[in-house]
Amino acid sequence: MKHTTSIIKLFSLALFVLVGTACIDNFDKINQKDYQVDKEELGREGYNVGASLKGLQGLVIPTEEHLYQFVEALAAGAFSGYIGCTVEWTAKFETYNPPTDWQEAPFSDLITRTYPFYRDLLDETEDPVALALGKLLRVTIMHRVTDMYGPIPYSKIISKTGEVSLTVPYDSQEEVYKQMFKELDEVSDVLKENLNLSTEAFRKFDDVYQGDLSKWLKFTNSLKLRMAMRLTYVPEMKEEARRIAEEAVTAGVITQNADNAFLKVEENRAAMVFNNWNDQRVGGDIISYMNGYKDPRREKMFTTVKVTDQETWMEVDGYAGIRIGIDVVSKDEMIGAYSKPIITSASPYMWMNAAEITFLRAEGALRGWNMGGEAKDLYNQAIVLSFEQYGATGADAYIANATDMPQAYDDPKYEYTDYEGPRSTITIAWEEGDNYFERNLERIITQKWIANFPLGVEAWSEYRRTGYPHLLPVIKNKSGGAIDTDHMIRRLWYPPIEYSENLSNIKLAIGILGGPDNGGTRLWWDKKPYANP
Repeated sequence: MKHTTSIIKLFSLALFVLVGTACIDNFDKINQKDYQVDKEELGREGYNVGASLKGLQGLVIPTEEHLYQFVEALAAGAFSGYIGCTVEWTAKFETYNPPTDWQEAPFSDLITRTYPFYRDLLDETEDPVALALGKLLRVTIMHRVTDMYGPIPYSKIISKTGEVSLTVPYDSQEEVYKQMFKELDEVSDVLKENLNLSTEAFRKFDDVYQGDLSKWLKFTNSLKLRMAMRLTYVPEMKEEARRIAEEAVTAGVITQNADNAFLKVEENRAAMVFNNWNDQRVGGDIISYMNGYKDPRREKMFTTVKVTDQETWMEVDGYAGIRIGIDVVSKDEMIGAYSKPIITSASPYMWMNAAEITFLRAEGALRGWNMGGEAKDLYNQAIVLSFEQYGATGADAYIANATDMPQAYDDPKYEYTDYEGPRSTITIAWEEGDNYFERNLERIITQKWIANFPLGVEAWSEYRRTGYPHLLPVIKNKSGGAIDTDHMIRRLWYPPIEYSENLSNIKLAIGILGGPDNGGTRLWWDKKPYANP
């Protein structure tokens, strides 16, 4: 791993936004590898709008390999039980003590790379569809940021006169969500009015749906559903969450894999994190669950390993995951002991799939909402959709399995085995009856967590919201007491650059946050009482 751009330089880029000048050369080249044609060339061909839209698409799940690693692998991927680190770093996200420059990426890098593209789009066109797609992409990117941090600068970044500034007061997370719901409604209105527009209008600039606005409309409604479900434990928002969720489902969400949101790129550079750098391996949490369930999707998702312990001569031959939150002694010894995600340079980036949205509908139905079906049926449909997405067989038998449970974590290196037993006893098959509400909720979230791999930010957010799936606590908690090991990290803290460059606003933001700026403070929607560890 190599972090090539200092965050101080990135924040200095924000200065050009204040005066409305064009993006400087260094910024334009950040994602040039993904799209090949740079902005000057696109401008000569009249494709500046496309450059902005493609730039925003490349930031939803970051396509630049270093930013992807910081956000999706080192931070959220670890916090969600998906991805563990193999490198001998003693300071890192998963032990709650990341170096200063690591702290900048999920906040400063994402924000300072997003808004130049968005500002340029506003400057370059009055086309309502292009502006709607840009607005939708901004919401999608910044929703992930607010779910990592809480209060963020959002509604005030763009003034009524069109000026853009990053050193503005933060919005509370409640304000961010309400503004985003409003903007998603605006996007929906524009897309519905233009459904007859030929796909050729935006095909060149759309690496997700190739110009199909009907699919973008389903994605918009699905994002509303995802966000609405986040509010289920906020007392004053429960009815509003239901209203928004039901409205989204009625309007039409993603229900089949043909409508999955996958970003297609010429080269998936995130593959380097696992295949070239070998800095990460699959987490022990998800492997333990899927091994216990004898999940047929494993062969589509992960590589196998064969490890023999030289002292005990015990052998692991199959799928093995690394314990998250450890101090690695030797990378060379680690990389061959644990499974990798199956990802190549030709793989697309997953943003959202039909399985997730159907699991969300299952949860809504479990809560008594009108989700277009019964909770059990939607839960089973979601599992089938995930199997179909991976081309795996055996979904019916998997759904009917009422006996298999997650395994206890078994470390191939025989150092971090969990001798306390499985973290959960939840089985797969649905249990009938209102008294099984919580167990069925755990089923939904656990199966959604499996189906959503490797979407770390979403999985970590749902873990914080619901407490599921039950994850292994980190071995090394180096937060100095700020984070409770049993309750895990609840948010990322603001990077030091905010304190030096935006002090007055960061002080106000912390007041809005309602607790200290550390990883133990819960977000606005993180309201479910903690279960006993």
